[in-house]
Amino acid sequence: MAAIALLLDRAVEDALLADMIEHGHSVVARSATARELILILDGLELDAVVASAAGISRELLDACDRRGVRVIGIAANDSGRRHASELGLFEVLDADSTWDDVENVLGHRGPPPVGVPAPLTGGPVSGVIAVWGPTGAPGRTTLAINVAAEVAARGHSVLLADVDPYGGTIAPALGLLDEAPGFAAACRLAGADSLTRAELDRIAQRHGTRDDAFRVLTGISRAARWPELGGSRVTAVLDACRRWVDVVVVDTGFSLETDEEISSDLFAPRRNGATIAALRSADHVIAVGGADPIALPRFLRGYADLAEAIEPQRVSVVVNRLRTSASGVGAAGHVLATLRRFGGIEQAHIVPDDRRGVDAAVLAGGTLREVSRRSPARQAIERFVDEQLVPRQDAAARDVRRRTRAASGAAVGAPSVAASVPSSGR
Repeated sequence: MAAIALLLDRAVEDALLADMIEHGHSVVARSATARELILILDGLELDAVVASAAGISRELLDACDRRGVRVIGIAANDSGRRHASELGLFEVLDADSTWDDVENVLGHRGPPPVGVPAPLTGGPVSGVIAVWGPTGAPGRTTLAINVAAEVAARGHSVLLADVDPYGGTIAPALGLLDEAPGFAAACRLAGADSLTRAELDRIAQRHGTRDDAFRVLTGISRAARWPELGGSRVTAVLDACRRWVDVVVVDTGFSLETDEEISSDLFAPRRNGATIAALRSADHVIAVGGADPIALPRFLRGYADLAEAIEPQRVSVVVNRLRTSASGVGAAGHVLATLRRFGGIEQAHIVPDDRRGVDAAVLAGGTLREVSRRSPARQAIERFVDEQLVPRQDAAARDVRRRTRAASGAAVGAPSVAASVPSSGR
C-alpha cells in the first residue's frame, strides 16, 4: 500500500481519511503549506501527495518529480483546476470525489498509470500505431480514440498521442483540459533529454476509470505552435514511450508534402516533419479514408504519397463512414473494387456510418465503447482491432476476463458482430 502525504483543507481531509486508512494506506505527513511539505520531503519515504490544487506550488511539483512522488490535486473550483493546469498537473479531482476516485488515479485498482506497464495477457502486442488520413476530415481522430479504447480494454497499457501539427482535436473530443498541451511538453522534455517515466506520467491525462482506461498526451491548441513538434523530438518521444507502455496510438496530421525542404534554410523546422516522423516511427499504420465519391478519390491520391513515405507492408486500410445514401446499393463491394483497381489495395476494413453514436460520444466526451457499445461503427472497430492489432489468443483471454467479470456482477460488452470486407483476388 502507499505512503501518502496530505496537503488538504480540513473538510476534504476528514471526508477522505477514513476510507484511505481502510484501504491500507498510511499517512506519513500532514502539512498546512507547500513550503512546509518541501522542507520535510527528504526525510520521508513517500509514494504520493494528495493536495488541494490551489495550494500546490511549482517548487512542490518539481521537488516531488525529482523524488518520483506522484501528486494528485483536489480542486474545489475552476480556479483551482486552472492553477493546476498552468503548472502542468492534470491529475486533478473534484472536491466531492470519494477515496475510490483517488484510488483509481493512484493506480492501485484498474489499469496502471503511464510508466508502469500492465502485464501482457496474451501475445506480444506492443509498439506504435499511427493513424493517418488525407485532408477532408475522414475520421482520423475518432478512429484513433476508439482504437486506443479497444486495445486498452484487452488489458494493455495504452497512451494516445495527438501529433497533428495543424491543431489537436483529441482533447475536445474527450472533454479534456488542454491549456498546456501534453505532447508539446513531451517534445520539449525530449529535446532537453529530460523525458522520464515520472514526467510522462505527470503530463499525460487519464481518460476513463474502468478496464478500458488509457492515458492521453493532448495536442497543440493553436496551429501556430507547430514548430514545437520537431520531427526529431517526435521520434524521441515515441521511442521513449514505446519502452514504458504496451501500445502508443498516434493521431497524425494529414499532409505528407515535403516541398518545404527546398527552403534555403536547411535547419528550419518542417511543418509536416512531425507527421512524417510519426509514420516512420510506427510499427503499424492505419490509413483511413472516407467512403463517399468525394472522399475516396482523395484518399487514393493521398495513399500514393503514403506509400512513398513508408513501406506499404506496415499499412492497414480502413474505409470510414460507409453509407448507401452516398455510395449506392452494394456500397462495400463498390468501395473495395475501387481501391483494388485504382490503388492496388486488396484488403480494406469497412466502418459503417453511425452519426448518432459518434455524436453521442462527442457530446459525452467519451469513446464509443463507453457511450454506445452497440454502435455498428464501434463493433466494426472492435473487429478490426481483433483481426489486425491484437493476436487472437488475446481475444480468448479477453473472453475469459469477461466471463469472470460477469460472474462477479460486472457489465459485459456486447459480442462483436461487425462486418469486414475480406480480400479477394483479381
